[in-house]
Amino acid sequence: MSTVLLKGTYDFSRIEEKWRTHWEKNKVYKTIGPGEDGFIEGKPKCYILDMFPYPSGAGLHIGHPKGYIASDIYSRYKRMQGFNVLHPMGFDSFGLPAEQYAIEHNVHPAIITEENIDSIRSQLQFLGLSFDWDREIATSREDFYRWSQWIFTQLFDCYFDTDDIWQDGQGRAIHGRAKKVEDLELKFAEGKSYSEADRKILGEFADASWGVLKTADQKAVLNNYRLAYQQEVVVNWCPGLGTVLANEEVTNDGRSERGDFPVYRKPLKQWIMRITDYAARLLEDLDAPLEDRNGSPFTLDWPEPIK
Repeated sequence: MSTVLLKGTYDFSRIEEKWRTHWEKNKVYKTIGPGEDGFIEGKPKCYILDMFPYPSGAGLHIGHPKGYIASDIYSRYKRMQGFNVLHPMGFDSFGLPAEQYAIEHNVHPAIITEENIDSIRSQLQFLGLSFDWDREIATSREDFYRWSQWIFTQLFDCYFDTDDIWQDGQGRAIHGRAKKVEDLELKFAEGKSYSEADRKILGEFADASWGVLKTADQKAVLNNYRLAYQQEVVVNWCPGLGTVLANEEVTNDGRSERGDFPVYRKPLKQWIMRITDYAARLLEDLDAPLEDRNGSPFTLDWPEPIK
């Protein structure tokens, strides 16, 4: 059934479609980077990042536009102020929601995830939001998760040397920094003392030199120092979902929020990040002096409850 517009009536559908097509064809919201035509070196920059939607459904719900429209307004405002605005969009597609959606619909996750991404992208473009679609990412695509894997290997191959004191770019004396595990192995080979935790692991070999230890014992000691390490801890295990759940994903009745499966507390070996070793430094950095785009000093002045 066709719709007849009265004379002088604003044709929303036709006009919006016209400008959406123009914006996409001419890449009006593309962020120009260094080395690209039109890049202005001294132009102030503004980075605006939304929470990525989960492609665990056929489309958006009403809550999505609420946040995206607000950030879109701010993006347009900063462009009008002369900023080079980076406003990308992506999809948090590598996780339990997408996996369960694929299982429920009996379709391979790689297929149904990309179908849902296409659907959601179309909806976001229909809303006329000013995202730079050339910078779209999806966490389930290899060109993204290869970097997550790379970061993990950097953490696994490093330890936090608490004895190292160095100066940052602002001249502050910083205690502790990440170093390669190979450096730690060399220190042990040169006679570095074992910690109490190391000696507990080594047991009867606690007084043995590094070179005498078995490879398995050396690996166990190094696990005490790596920034990414394995340890057996009590977790929320959900057999129905085949994974460990965060506390926020478990209901007060001890069941999974997704699927309503029973959840059990049990010890399992997990990968853990050794963030507590440099937690104090992270807190100190919150109060570190910064410079604005004009070179003037300022601090973020974080509220104590947040810190």
